[in-house]
Amino acid sequence: MNLADAIEIVGHSDPGMVRSHNEDSIANDARNGLAILADGMGGYNAGEVASGMATTVLMTELQAAIGQRAPFEPDPESGAELRTHAARMLREQIAKANHSIFSAAQSQPQYSGMGTTLVVALFYDNKVTVAHIGDSRLYRQRAGEFAQITRDHSLLQEQIDSGMITPEEAKHSQNKNLVTRALGIDPTVEAEIHDYETRPGDIYLLCSDGLSDMVPDEEIALTLETLGGNLNLAAQQLVQMANDNGGRDNVSVLLVKVLREYPAARGLFGRFLRWFK
Repeated sequence: MNLADAIEIVGHSDPGMVRSHNEDSIANDARNGLAILADGMGGYNAGEVASGMATTVLMTELQAAIGQRAPFEPDPESGAELRTHAARMLREQIAKANHSIFSAAQSQPQYSGMGTTLVVALFYDNKVTVAHIGDSRLYRQRAGEFAQITRDHSLLQEQIDSGMITPEEAKHSQNKNLVTRALGIDPTVEAEIHDYETRPGDIYLLCSDGLSDMVPDEEIALTLETLGGNLNLAAQQLVQMANDNGGRDNVSVLLVKVLREYPAARGLFGRFLRWFK
């Protein structure tokens, strides 16, 4: 699988206007269709360590897993009809990353309590499988329609879901940064994983809450609509908008644009191509 001519990925990360260092971490590999973003938490530089471990472990392990078995292959052990191996890959490698971060936090006092949010997108066979933990998000811009694809694992989202507050009231809440799920905090964690069909022209945005808390969805959508032809400029503009609005947190974005269809090569020829990948 080599998707470098089918998808374009651009990333940009910035400390923001208030924080002295950046606890976000991003990584991408267009060839293997991977985009990973983590927003760390913890005292001193522990958040930076946690997010860096998450992106490094996941990128390394997922690249190896993709080399061993194609993401589009069916996964009969999942118990779900039409479920692919992509979901299993993400679940297993996220568990490894969680164990690595949790173990480091347990064995080194300066890292005690560290953790990170996570959003991962794996593109393959005209699909994307998305895994996320916490309040880092994935959005999709398609044919002029902008939509949030992931649902935050946060106290605020639970309050919205229960009817305690409205989405409008949530914009002014003091509980924005209280996540209910994070990578590395507990011995095990469950990532939420979903599959979506992709289309040429789609733009996917992975971002930390340093963007989504500081820039309204409508302005993000307008930026992608206006600058979608130049992903690097669009990414820089989104970060600049967050900083112009106060930049109270680190801000990171990954933009993925689907340039053309990328059906998987199946059968004997497909195995031959993967062998020489």
